[in-house]
Amino acid sequence: METLNDVKKRIKSVQGIAQMTGAMQLVSAAKKRRSLALRQTMFPFFEHCVDTMGDIRRNTSSIDNPFFILDQKVTGQTWKIAYFVLCGDQGLAGAYNNNIVKACEEHVQMKILENTSKGLSTDYKLYVFGRIARDRLLHMGYNVDPEFSYPLTEPTFFLAQNVVSIIKQKFLIENYDLVYVVYTHLESALNMKTEVLRLAPVDLKSIDEIRQQFNEPDTDDQKSEISYYPNVNEVFDFLIDSYLNAMVYGMMTDAYACEQTARFAAMDNATNSAEDMMKTLELKFNRARQAKITNELTEIINGANQVNNL
Repeated sequence: METLNDVKKRIKSVQGIAQMTGAMQLVSAAKKRRSLALRQTMFPFFEHCVDTMGDIRRNTSSIDNPFFILDQKVTGQTWKIAYFVLCGDQGLAGAYNNNIVKACEEHVQMKILENTSKGLSTDYKLYVFGRIARDRLLHMGYNVDPEFSYPLTEPTFFLAQNVVSIIKQKFLIENYDLVYVVYTHLESALNMKTEVLRLAPVDLKSIDEIRQQFNEPDTDDQKSEISYYPNVNEVFDFLIDSYLNAMVYGMMTDAYACEQTARFAAMDNATNSAEDMMKTLELKFNRARQAKITNELTEIINGANQVNNL
């Protein structure tokens, strides 16, 4: 049975935890507001670039650009795949980091099994933002580039441009066939969804999934009115950099907003749990103190009775 001093020590410990999680909750609340504001300001540009590229991709089939053409493999050949995984550098964000790692694992394993069933080999590499997912994937034996290190703290368009330059180098110079991005999309404060979208070559399915996030399904009327000047190839060549920059920047801001929202929720839950535990411990402390006082009074009364009986 716990003594009165043991309960007092537990109360003090829980008070310290509650103060720490409460302070972290305030910090997360401020970062959450900034991240949501950043996400809100860039989404019109993001949405416009996705819409434009989707229209070009959907209405044209003869663009001469490597970012448009998906290679075809025959038995015995190898798919080279690059994954850019957007994760956080810090924990205490609930299941946020675990969900990203799990989604990345599942997609890599799915592609390996899918290619193996077709008689194809798979050569992949993971480029991970954030220390937590990188260390975990390395520990599990996945092929992670240990030199790739970018923070996901308050992403900027300049950072996105740097990442896009690396993606273009991997795709064009190192001859990767596919480039995927693993990130978390913020549907609402209570609902976050981990996504794996193909960035290169430009993927109509991925574009449609993003457009559904905007709740703007495509229509036949929109398709019939599209025209390109001077021609679709030059328009595509001009827009591909803007599209890649917008996609990466949009995913980075989305992932950052999700991380801060998840951490705020985790700290809020931790603070509430600590407060509930405090109430339980205070009740336990009061009962123990009352029992101690009762025992002392009983001993005093018994002692007085013994004196009177002498």
